[in-house]
Amino acid sequence: MKQLALFVTSLFLMSSSLAATIYTWVDEDGVAHYSHQMPKGVDAKLISSEEIEPGKIGTKSPIKRVETKTPEDDLAKSAKLIKEKDTAQAKSICDSAKHSLDLLNSYNRLSRKDEKTGEQVTMTEEEKIAARAENEKRIKLFCQ
Repeated sequence: MKQLALFVTSLFLMSSSLAATIYTWVDEDGVAHYSHQMPKGVDAKLISSEEIEPGKIGTKSPIKRVETKTPEDDLAKSAKLIKEKDTAQAKSICDSAKHSLDLLNSYNRLSRKDEKTGEQVTMTEEEKIAARAENEKRIKLFCQ
């Protein structure tokens, strides 16, 4: 029992000694310094380590996210509107997208007309990938 009391007392004394004092000061270059020892010739501010406490975590309630419209929603709405009002145009867009996708998948070297100069330019692999994705999206929107 005596050993337990001695142990608890030593723990209590150790915890109070762990509360160290910290000195802080700013030098002539504007750099903040922290130390356990008092600097000589500098006006330092005394900070106790007990006063330095981390901020509370999880005290703010989560903010509700506002749903933003994606361009795909607008494309789907316009595709639905076109399919309802003009089925011939929707079928034409569907057929054109299927044909373009078939060409993109069949041939390695494809060319397109440059909008600025009007010349025929060979499509790069990145352009082909983008065109495939665009035509697949058109097929999804207008053919189903």
